[in-house]
Amino acid sequence: MAWVVLIASGVLEAVWAAALDESDGFSRLAPSIIFLVALAASMAGLAYAMRSIPLGTAYAVWVGVGAVLTAAYAMATGAEAVSVAKVLLLGGIVGCVIGLKLIE
Repeated sequence: MAWVVLIASGVLEAVWAAALDESDGFSRLAPSIIFLVALAASMAGLAYAMRSIPLGTAYAVWVGVGAVLTAAYAMATGAEAVSVAKVLLLGGIVGCVIGLKLIE
């Protein structure tokens, strides 16, 4: 269960990162609220997962999932250029996250 919560927390990391960008420096209410709720839920999930998953592994997975999804979202919305190199490198992060799960 901790791994499911950890992955969900990584997804919420991407949500709060995107909402932070959309909040325009906290000048827009809805994205600012989404940011705060997603941030709190993401941190709570990370804390829960760290009860049974070691710190280094949990943090690396949380950051990796969040980073890949945030970058993918930015590329999908056109906010960031898409390149083969970026896609391959992001795939490498996904592979590392899977590897951490397999050895844990």
